[in-house]
Amino acid sequence: MQISNTAAIERAQNLRQNKIIHELMDKDTTVMFEDPLENDMVLNMGPQHPATHGVLRVLLRLDGETIIKCVPELGYLHRGYEKIAENMTYNEFIPHTDRLDYMAPMSNNVAICMAIEKAIGIEVPTRAQWIRTLVCELARVSSHLMGMGATSMDVGALTLFLWTFTEREKLYDVFELICGARFTTSYARIGGVANDIDAATLRKAREWANQFPGELHYFEQLVNRNRIFVDRLAGVGYMPPEKAIALGLSGPCLRGSGVPRDLRKDEPYLVYDQLDFEVITHNDCDVWARYKVRVEEMKQSIRLIHQILDMMPAGEIHTDDAQNVIPSKANIYTKMEELISDFMLVNFGAMPPKGDTYTAIESPKGELGFYIVSDGTGQPWKLKIRSPSSSNLQALKYMSEGSMISDIVAIIGSIDPVMGEADK
Repeated sequence: MQISNTAAIERAQNLRQNKIIHELMDKDTTVMFEDPLENDMVLNMGPQHPATHGVLRVLLRLDGETIIKCVPELGYLHRGYEKIAENMTYNEFIPHTDRLDYMAPMSNNVAICMAIEKAIGIEVPTRAQWIRTLVCELARVSSHLMGMGATSMDVGALTLFLWTFTEREKLYDVFELICGARFTTSYARIGGVANDIDAATLRKAREWANQFPGELHYFEQLVNRNRIFVDRLAGVGYMPPEKAIALGLSGPCLRGSGVPRDLRKDEPYLVYDQLDFEVITHNDCDVWARYKVRVEEMKQSIRLIHQILDMMPAGEIHTDDAQNVIPSKANIYTKMEELISDFMLVNFGAMPPKGDTYTAIESPKGELGFYIVSDGTGQPWKLKIRSPSSSNLQALKYMSEGSMISDIVAIIGSIDPVMGEADK
């Protein structure tokens, strides 16, 4: 007897729900009624859209207002990006990375292009590497501004959230000058970047970088000495360094536990080995520490941006490789060889040799990696994404247990996940 699709779906959903409940209730569930106030309760938090993070469901087992057990459930934004990548060329997949961590699309674009270039064996021109480094640091500030604002809003400080949004709008103006888009950029290209940055845009970026430290200082003055704000963050969501390492945390979540791991220093890429900056860590291991790491990292990003603007070299912005790199539009319109090359790459894609590669960058959320398995065709045989949001969310249950129910949103904010990236 065949089971209908509806029945099969319902059975699968029930099975998943039973697993979650089993995980939630894996401790002694015996209830003693000697005191009617001593009773456990299961709270279904979500699925909802907490702040800007995305749709997340968290099941909480409570003893009064104390969290005994926390089980996060991901997958509500799953779009099957890893499978989609197998059915399109490498060039076609680049715009999809905008939709992973949509707080820092520039970083995602750079990461996937670096992964493809490593698989093919392409060297990127020097100026293109400097430009990529610049947009990555601009994206880091944009993402951390949102993390700073969302954390404050999560604990009731709405004003700072609105102010950080205002500052991000100024950054979006810079992104628009760079690539013509504000949010979904798709700026990086295999072999370089889509277009050069003119002198006027560089001046605009410098103007923004000059005024931003004053604005950030003003933001800090608003909340950093506010007793309510500090009390809501300090001592909450404790994550010891050894546990953070064991869970594979990265980015501010790891450095907020005192571990100085940063791919820009430890495994330098682009031009970070030519720049002077510090890896920010805090040893408090709580929500406050992770908040402070992001704030101080924005200051280091401004330091990096000034160095890049001062040292930006002239030169080409994309590799001259007709077999793997789409030619410029000017050449496509005027040269037959370039037109043929464009036709072949658009329709069949660049073809890395058979093999596998892994490439990672230090994105604002942490280690963003792309594992590519090539079968020698213009489409990846397998493409796997190492999502920092997904890895960091593993810590939620450990940070939450023993905390008060009012702390859970602050803890989620300190992890700063983007569910579009976590669910991919």
